[in-house]
Amino acid sequence: MLYDFHTHSFLSDGVLSPIELIRRAHVAGYTAFAITDHAGPGNLDYILDQLRRECDLANTHWPIVALPGVEITHVPAAAVAALARRARTAGAAVVIVHGETVVEPVEPGTNRAAINCDDVDVLAHPGLLAPEDAARAAARGCFVEVSARKGHGFANGHVVRTALAAGALLLLNSDGHTPDDLLSERFARTVLLGAALPESELKTVLQVHPRALLARCQQK
Repeated sequence: MLYDFHTHSFLSDGVLSPIELIRRAHVAGYTAFAITDHAGPGNLDYILDQLRRECDLANTHWPIVALPGVEITHVPAAAVAALARRARTAGAAVVIVHGETVVEPVEPGTNRAAINCDDVDVLAHPGLLAPEDAARAAARGCFVEVSARKGHGFANGHVVRTALAAGALLLLNSDGHTPDDLLSERFARTVLLGAALPESELKTVLQVHPRALLARCQQK
């Protein structure tokens, strides 16, 4: 079974419509699939209105759990909590925050703001995640992403090591923007092993943690 909680449609910087992206994920064998387009204060409500309609249609006709969400991206760290609350109110099943990736100028403090916010489910590509923030993520149950995205994945080894040491919940996502970005089971394992995740932890990261997040999302 395959899960992905971080993908993008043409509502932000992806190339496919939401419904086509969901269809391709279904054909590729995904059990649950979230579309989390980049959002800020100006487009958050619009994106979620569109995604809720498309996910509802897919869920009615296809055997896949399609989830509408957002990736709160490059906003001031002090605004993360308010925007995450707005997203939840607007119908987001999944709220992700664009973390402090090593390849983009994300405001310092964004990782901590996301981890401290109860409305945030996943801290995406957190870059050089601080041990104290990993410990905070573990205490709250915020998922920490291992990214299959080029560039964002440069720090995966650090993320895995730091999160495991703190007992934080690791989650692999594609951060997909094109159909070719969808992960196969084999490549998902390769990304995690390449990030020095112990083989004994593969099932936990690929199956146990995604199921836990899915259950949480379906309760909201």
